[in-house]
Amino acid sequence: MLNRVWLFFFITAAVAIIVQLFNGHVEVLSDSVNAIFSSARLAAEISIGLIGVLALWMGLMQVGEKAGVVAVFARLFEPLLSKLMPDVPRGHPAYGSMSMNLTANMLGLDNAATPLGLKAMQDLQSLNPEKTVATNAQILFLVLNTSSVTLVPVTVFLYRAQQGAAAPADVFLPILLATVASTLVGLTVVAIVQRISLLNSVVLAYGATLISVLIASVFYLMTLSADAIGTLSTALGNGILLVLILSFILIAGHRKVAIYDEFVEGAKGGFSQAVMLIPYLLAMLLAIGLLRASGALDFALQGLSNLVALFGFDNRFVDAMPTALMKPFSGSGARAMMLETMDHHGVDSFAGRLSAIFQGSTETTFYVLAVYFGSVGIRNSRHALGCGLAADVGGIIAAIGVCYWFYG
Repeated sequence: MLNRVWLFFFITAAVAIIVQLFNGHVEVLSDSVNAIFSSARLAAEISIGLIGVLALWMGLMQVGEKAGVVAVFARLFEPLLSKLMPDVPRGHPAYGSMSMNLTANMLGLDNAATPLGLKAMQDLQSLNPEKTVATNAQILFLVLNTSSVTLVPVTVFLYRAQQGAAAPADVFLPILLATVASTLVGLTVVAIVQRISLLNSVVLAYGATLISVLIASVFYLMTLSADAIGTLSTALGNGILLVLILSFILIAGHRKVAIYDEFVEGAKGGFSQAVMLIPYLLAMLLAIGLLRASGALDFALQGLSNLVALFGFDNRFVDAMPTALMKPFSGSGARAMMLETMDHHGVDSFAGRLSAIFQGSTETTFYVLAVYFGSVGIRNSRHALGCGLAADVGGIIAAIGVCYWFYG
């Protein structure tokens, strides 16, 4: 699947470059060459930047596992995950790391979520009989990551505040609704492909509990200002991380674990994993960079605008689509598109709000796929990309519908 996608990106970029040259845009040649070398540099920078964070969390996770703290997290979600991932035996360490990753994602703890997710993927890889082919459990876990609900998208609020929004947090509920829709679509598509039954008492009970928590959180957060939400989220996130780290170390010390030795051993694995990511990241970033520089995305947007106009539909949403189309490929690129849309159309315009909802409710699917599968050497992703993109499409459609519902 990835081989075909990679080839498709390069063919599309080549066609776009030829069209640009035919129209007299010779600068596309230098832009494309710059994109190739920039991608190589970016892949190395990302991997090097991950070394310290991965080493830290892999070391802490090893200490936490020896102390029994990770097992406590596993008990929170193991009944649900065991129904969704029947190939993972009960009591396996993967449940603990997956539970911690999903919790970190929900709370918006980005610094912890990625390393914990890579640890979970590593644990799942220990059960993989074909080391280069993704298992059903790994695919489901990746899709949950690319579509996971983030309770408080603080960064989106901050960008809106910087752009002068009258009420920076007024997109909170639309983002939450769109990202919930993305998660439901992703989970449903994977369940259909893998023939997992979602209509059982355990899954329904967890779903009802999660929805209840979300509704209660929404009602509470809607009573706060944007600044208060940001302060609460920052304090909560930092507090949780600090408590987690201290509990790992203190409980391990109480149980006579060799803390230093275990931490160093785990950190070594984090270092090697970060270095291993470079070729996988380079391959994906190279294709994405060339696709952007060639102007292929601009052609896609123009075609979408013409198609919508042809059928006589309201095409205001098209102005925000650069963010939606860029987000599966690049988080920084989507952020730039969002800021450009806010600056051009106004932060409180329909397009400005919709671009913020896109940014907060969709994920960098290709990047996550390259990082997570690359970390364990998987080359055959099977249906992971299709299911991840289905979740993205579900989130995009939901974002557009919610935006028209809230803002007319």
